Amino acid sequence: MRFIRVIVCLVLLPTAASASQLKIQVVDPQSVAVAGARVELSLAGSRTPAGVQSTSAEGIARFETSGSGPFRVKVFAPGFAPETVNLQSGESSLTVHLHLALTVESVTVTATRTPDVDAAAAANIDSLSGSQLDTTRPVAANDAMRFLAGAVVDTAGRRGGLSSLFVRGGDSRYNKVIIDDVPVNEPGGTFDFGVVPLTAADRLEFVRGAQSALYGSDAMTSVVQVFTRNGTTPVPELRFGADGGNYGTAHGFLTLSGVRGTWDYDLFADEFNSSGQGVNDDYSNSSQGGNIGVQLTPHALFRLRARHANSRTGVQGEWNFNGTPLEPPDTDQWSRQNNLLGSAELVITGPSRWEHRLTGFEYRHHYTDLDVFADPGRVLDYPTHAVTDINRAGFEYQGDYLQRNWARATIGYEFEDENGSVGDLDYGPLTHGLRLNQAVYGQELLELGRLSVAAGARFVHNATFGNKGVPRVGLSWLAWKGGDILSGTRLQFSYATGIKEARFDEAFARGPGIVPNPNLKAEENRAFETGFQQSLFRGKYALTATYYNNQFRNQIDFAILDPATFTGQYENIDKSMAHGAELQLHGRPLSRLSFDMAYNYTSTQILEQPFFYDPLHAPGQPLLRRPKHSGSFLLTYLASRWGASLGTSVVGRRPDSDFQGFGVDHAAGYARVDLGGWYAPASRITLYANVENVLDKHYQEVVGYPALGVNARAGVRFRIGGE
Repeated sequence: MRFIRVIVCLVLLPTAASASQLKIQVVDPQSVAVAGARVELSLAGSRTPAGVQSTSAEGIARFETSGSGPFRVKVFAPGFAPETVNLQSGESSLTVHLHLALTVESVTVTATRTPDVDAAAAANIDSLSGSQLDTTRPVAANDAMRFLAGAVVDTAGRRGGLSSLFVRGGDSRYNKVIIDDVPVNEPGGTFDFGVVPLTAADRLEFVRGAQSALYGSDAMTSVVQVFTRNGTTPVPELRFGADGGNYGTAHGFLTLSGVRGTWDYDLFADEFNSSGQGVNDDYSNSSQGGNIGVQLTPHALFRLRARHANSRTGVQGEWNFNGTPLEPPDTDQWSRQNNLLGSAELVITGPSRWEHRLTGFEYRHHYTDLDVFADPGRVLDYPTHAVTDINRAGFEYQGDYLQRNWARATIGYEFEDENGSVGDLDYGPLTHGLRLNQAVYGQELLELGRLSVAAGARFVHNATFGNKGVPRVGLSWLAWKGGDILSGTRLQFSYATGIKEARFDEAFARGPGIVPNPNLKAEENRAFETGFQQSLFRGKYALTATYYNNQFRNQIDFAILDPATFTGQYENIDKSMAHGAELQLHGRPLSRLSFDMAYNYTSTQILEQPFFYDPLHAPGQPLLRRPKHSGSFLLTYLASRWGASLGTSVVGRRPDSDFQGFGVDHAAGYARVDLGGWYAPASRITLYANVENVLDKHYQEVVGYPALGVNARAGVRFRIGGE
């Protein structure tokens, strides 16, 4: 730690001479400190900023300047509206009170890799705030994401079942998932949202569209990012509670957070258990983690984050197909995941208008799926012992430079070591893979009057597919400022390329019947989108319409080289397309009441798939598990002593397959309704209840795997300390 302090001081030394200090504190509407906000300072009337800083855990940014003012202060904090305040000549301190964002001016991070208004990147982005997550109280990330516009969540079964995300007709492996700066996909994009608790999450952000220019492999159709809360209260705050419900559900949690001197911390633990609905449907998940930061100097922050989760799920397998139980559930199969992630981050602001971010990260994923014996009466049920053991580690540098009040550049370098083994211990050998990947990227954001431009590119060197360049350009134009009712019309367009590397079992396949292919290319997506956003009633409402078009090519499939022996290799031989439209209506009619509703239309088609064995995979057919029609609605009310939410997810009929010869070729449509609420009878006691699938609908997100019936939970949480 002392060595880091010395380096920071040497970097900042040139700015320390002959400078007076300004102190800017940023707080939310309840006067609670806001950490991680971007604060820009410039002399009034000047187009060249004097400096940029990020707020500490106490919500403070300090500037050293030789000028006496007056100054203009601009603040960008995720979840709030951007704020501009004047600092008069001679004043040395200022407190900026943020306001909740109206629908057209929300600030997020993921679309640009730094806090900024959504329009800056000309991208479609939605988010769930910490207060919304506290009200909906999802058991795992899949339960939260189903209420985000454009997200189609498919869970194979119930609690803990394999849960996939489909966005804009793309594959379930086309989503980049990042938790606390750590990429947590398996190499090649596979990710299970069903066993990811959101304990202590500050917010979840979801960007649709190809984002590989900023995030590299796997960001073919979306990026999902989860951020953990920082401690903000000088008095340590202890929160703990428990709840229970039907299906033998029991849940307990504990968090400890605060700020002490230059340190801030948030530590948490969570335990969830359920016996499930029916035979072999139990699920348990134990998770722990922490977020610890230390302000080394007024311009340097060092932060450590870690999360661990250990889950066990009973796997019933396919057994009930759209209401018809064609075979009994599996009685003995189970899966277990043990996942650990950690990141260390050093943020240095300065000299001048630079912000430097150096991050080291590691993710360890261990998965086991064991089926001991073949159950009588089940088709294709046989003993297996599948394992996945993956380690991803690397480091990244990101530099942000505020060139002018209307121009900001981002540059970066990333190195990653992907190492792991996949396969079945009963049918070896395991496939082992090692990839050392590097990338450089850059982005320029311009605000030219009513026109916003985001232009970026990434150059990737991947150990499997070699060198590849991926661009993205986005344009956002305020065509009409409007008035009180029609309060602004904004047109948007973007073009991008997405890429995805091969999975380990594709790139490093070995063994009988498999010919290695060292020439696999990256899967690609040529994506463009265009649309408009109409602001209504001075920004309280916003109607957004988007048309998107994705062309997926070089998709990897297994090609038979010798029909007599079924010997083959993985090749880039498939091609498909998806296009459609998204309609969204966001509203905040009252300061405490907000709603988000969305409708999605998606049309998909397989263009080339020469080695299909199922008619459902023949060229001309739609892609499996992509519904043409889907939608969501989330209504949230948050008062000082109570809050409530109503969420609805609607998914239409979609093509699917039983893969066992029963002739089932679709999954029926469904509508799911969830309710949540809390009430604080005293300042430090909160009662809460959540009901999922309120109408007790019998539905399947994946054909053959019945979803959980009505599930009610109720509990109480306590708060000791804090403010």
